[in-house]
Amino acid sequence: MSPTTQFPNVDLDIYSKHDLQPLVKCLGRRALVLYAGRERGKFSAHLEVAKRALNADSTIRAFCELIEQLPKPERTLWNAAAVRSFSIGIQAGSRPSSRDFAIRPETVRAVSALGAEIVITIYAPENRRASPE
Repeated sequence: MSPTTQFPNVDLDIYSKHDLQPLVKCLGRRALVLYAGRERGKFSAHLEVAKRALNADSTIRAFCELIEQLPKPERTLWNAAAVRSFSIGIQAGSRPSSRDFAIRPETVRAVSALGAEIVITIYAPENRRASPE
């Protein structure tokens, strides 16, 4: 673990009463599938953008562009989903004492236009254990 607070990635989490496989398949190689299937009685898909994430804002914008380009049947699946979350992962570290991860207004508007939400997920610093001697 790095002692500095970092942005690892944004996950797109989708929950629906409808099978999300057609939507996932349509995204193809532009998105990495972490999981797609049944979860707690609903369908879910958890995705990452296939290209390297520079920052949270550009990653969310890349996802928005993918969703905006979906054909009508897959866009209908997106619109029918109960939850559409862009989950920004932050790995906490001991320094700096604070760090900003900005999301630009145009990105917030794009997320809103897609009927999605932005979620912040903060992962606790990992404990480093002294190696046994």
